[in-house]
Amino acid sequence: MTEVKATNVHWHEGNLTRDERWNALGCKGCTLWFTGLSASGKSTVASALEQVLVQQGVNAYRMDGDNIRMGLNKNLGFSAEDRAENIRRIGEVAKLFADNGSIAITSFISPYKSDRDMCRQLHEEAGIAFFEVFADTPIEECEKRDPKGLYKKARAGEIKGFTGIDDPYEAPENAELVLKCAEKSIDDCVAECVELLKAKGIVE
Repeated sequence: MTEVKATNVHWHEGNLTRDERWNALGCKGCTLWFTGLSASGKSTVASALEQVLVQQGVNAYRMDGDNIRMGLNKNLGFSAEDRAENIRRIGEVAKLFADNGSIAITSFISPYKSDRDMCRQLHEEAGIAFFEVFADTPIEECEKRDPKGLYKKARAGEIKGFTGIDDPYEAPENAELVLKCAEKSIDDCVAECVELLKAKGIVE
């Protein structure tokens, strides 16, 4: 649990309600939380989805695990505690993007169910839609892909605590969408994401 150190702070509502903002901008915000093993295809699909949505005039923004660790979370490692804080921060940032009327697309391994549930709760408490998207790719396929050579290093003992090798991945049990990235094309996976957003009334 993150220690609360700030004192004498008070939430300021401002003059603009969420509904007023969304109605004026003609948008609806939500978070699509992509989760899956390294090399499962989640970042590839998330990137393609972002491009499709923006080209259709939908305000969408993608946050990727490695990118965030080069800036906002560059002071965090890969211990269970740091992983939890990494995901907590992203959950808060995604909530802000979604509150602003964007479709926040996050692509993080986020291996622990409790961390993902915490992000969902953050959104639910704020009245913002949160959709978990599970890139359900077998680890054998992920190892074959291994674009960064991380599995090879983990198998050789050069990386400790690597998800799927010597650290667990807790697969979602009730994800809003399960993508079979090893069996379907990127375009098909993107189409499934768009259909989810349409079904939930986020996009037309």
